Amino acid sequence: MMEAVAKKLAVKSVPTLRFGPFKEEWNMTLLGELARVTTGDKDTQNRKEGGHYPFFVRSDTVERIDTYSYEGKAILTSGDGVGVGKNFHYIDGRFDFHQRVYCICDFALGVDAEFVYHYFSQAFYRRVMRMSAKNSVDSVRRDMVVEMPFPRPTLPEQQNIASFLSAVDAKVRQLTRKKALLEQYKKGVMQQLFSQELRFKRMDGTPSRGASATKGAAYPEWEEKRLGSISKSFSGGTPRTGTPEYYNGTIQFIRSAEINSERTELHISEEGLSNCSSKMVQKGDLLFAMYGATAGEIGISRIDGAINQAILCIRLKKDDVFYIYSYFLFMKERILSTYLQGGQGNLSGGIVNDTMIPLPSLEEQQRIAGFLMALDAKVAAVGKEVEAAQRWKKGLLQQMFV
Repeated sequence: MMEAVAKKLAVKSVPTLRFGPFKEEWNMTLLGELARVTTGDKDTQNRKEGGHYPFFVRSDTVERIDTYSYEGKAILTSGDGVGVGKNFHYIDGRFDFHQRVYCICDFALGVDAEFVYHYFSQAFYRRVMRMSAKNSVDSVRRDMVVEMPFPRPTLPEQQNIASFLSAVDAKVRQLTRKKALLEQYKKGVMQQLFSQELRFKRMDGTPSRGASATKGAAYPEWEEKRLGSISKSFSGGTPRTGTPEYYNGTIQFIRSAEINSERTELHISEEGLSNCSSKMVQKGDLLFAMYGATAGEIGISRIDGAINQAILCIRLKKDDVFYIYSYFLFMKERILSTYLQGGQGNLSGGIVNDTMIPLPSLEEQQRIAGFLMALDAKVAAVGKEVEAAQRWKKGLLQQMFV
């Protein structure tokens, strides 16, 4: 093992992409030569949030309390738990941390902490996976951190790289925050729309508070009806898995995790469809997941296909499908908390069909649906910007680091 590490350290290399007038080859060293690697004191694991400094715990993310001022520089990563080896945090301040959090700190002279953070956060998980005997990682040993081969360009080049990547991260955070604010705004608007605090007028396309001040401009009062009275519904089934001729046909087979997908993993044959209780749905049908981890999820089918027994198809008689879809999104948490205690149990067609739906006129439904669809489009557009920025950064990292 140490012989392989020694070979890596003996190699000098040059990255594909560089910023500034730098020409020198990069030397390799060990992370333990650049900084101290330590873990928290076991006595800190019961620390409460009201302490003097933020407390970092082991978890799927290395959590941060944002209400403190910081004075030092360190990189934190969880030593075990969900997401181990993937989640990192760079701080500049005073903090406490759990015994299963690794802290990289006390950086040597000529070492930029942010440069170490950027390289470590993009390369460490791959290293851990290579050293793990399993297909997944559930813990990290200290030697995986300390003995990690690490490039060491000159300090000015480290600072140049760190400054650029920190600016990229700031842009990603800005876009992510914008997306979160749009989602929060949509949630608030849905609350006001479905409570009728905001109403649309006939005279323009914007909602207003309360009744219209213009005589004759208000839409009719809303009614409340059972979903089952305004739609017909059915669930599906699964062809017998031990019969090969029932599968690999031309019919897309929709499972509960795929109710919003444009394509499915499985296909069944006409023979498979006719020899089981699976039924065909059409584009535009509402699909409601009733069992398992996806229970309570709702989608508007994007394809014609067959559904399994975990999906309820809701086919409306005349009401706007996006309006009903949006109402179920709004009600999702209430439905889950009412019928799936602690995440256990299943929904049923009876439960869904007995849901009372507030119904404005069809024209007002369409106005509400159009307004919410426009918000969704804005959220999706910003989401694509976030994804594009993240892909761009990933491509940069592949060229900037060797």
